Amino acid sequence: MVAVQQGKVLVTGANGFIAMWVVKQLLDQGYVVRGTVRSESKAKHLRDVFSHYGDKFEVVIVEDITKLGAFDEYVKDVDAIEHTASPFHFKANDPDELIVPAVQGTTRILESALAHGKNVKRVVITSSVAAVIVVQSTPRTYTEADWNDGAIQLVREEGAKAPNPMKYRASKTLAERAAWEFVEKNKGKLGWDLAVVNPPYVFGPAIHEVGAPETLNESMYDWFHTVFKGSKTKEQLSSTGACWIDVRDLAEAHVLAIKKQEAGGERIIVSQGAFKWQDFISSAQRFYPTVSPGDETYDPAKATHMVQYDTSKAAKLLGIKYRSIEESTKDMVEDFKARGWI
Repeated sequence: MVAVQQGKVLVTGANGFIAMWVVKQLLDQGYVVRGTVRSESKAKHLRDVFSHYGDKFEVVIVEDITKLGAFDEYVKDVDAIEHTASPFHFKANDPDELIVPAVQGTTRILESALAHGKNVKRVVITSSVAAVIVVQSTPRTYTEADWNDGAIQLVREEGAKAPNPMKYRASKTLAERAAWEFVEKNKGKLGWDLAVVNPPYVFGPAIHEVGAPETLNESMYDWFHTVFKGSKTKEQLSSTGACWIDVRDLAEAHVLAIKKQEAGGERIIVSQGAFKWQDFISSAQRFYPTVSPGDETYDPAKATHMVQYDTSKAAKLLGIKYRSIEESTKDMVEDFKARGWI
């Protein structure tokens, strides 16, 4: 398929933490953007933030992304789609609270693109390494060939009793599988191709509407309360962590995924690298000295990271560059200072 170097892009769930940065980077690079949100109240903030782009940006209301034909009207004149809308929280009791909107929302956007997206050349879906990782007790490097089918099995067996992170991981795995299966089933009928971006923990400054630390998205809530509120013990700070990416680098990956012809048909893991929470504590101290020092015996050179990701495909296809822990921490601290939260 031909890459989308210019034109109009539909961004679903446009008021989200990641999506608003995707919208901004698309607009900054000359695209016209149509964003979807679930209500008029969620649209106002976007219109305010992006007002200086004039008619290059519009917001439309899609109240229920699981409804048949939900996106039909809004795909008709776009050249690409960035589907970011999917619930991310660890509060679901019934797994279907996460699974149904994740899977059906993904299916609905693809159905609309097939039936009505006559100009669409590329669809990019925001998945997650939650659809990749398989929890185990020894260090491992994961690739795009790995799938988290274990989470699906666990949730099927345990239902509401399954750990909440597993419910989320199952939802992302099922949604991404549904996307690739849709493309396979409709091979020969599609005028567009699919690219999927799989990030880990996403950190960085927020431009979406957030009035207090308690209303931050899941990953940033964890970061803020770990660094500034002491929500983890010294032992947890130096022994627990994951992999991460700055939200602005992830947004750039989404733009590159429609720009780069070679990204079509690819599943792409994007990750800056592994961290222990103490890495962010140590970095934050440089920019905000009153941060509690955490575990001062921690030596990053001796840290064992249980999970790593092979990001060679992202490097080859997208040529993405990643911000460092120091760069991201500095910008997050400045964001929180400006909001009066620290």
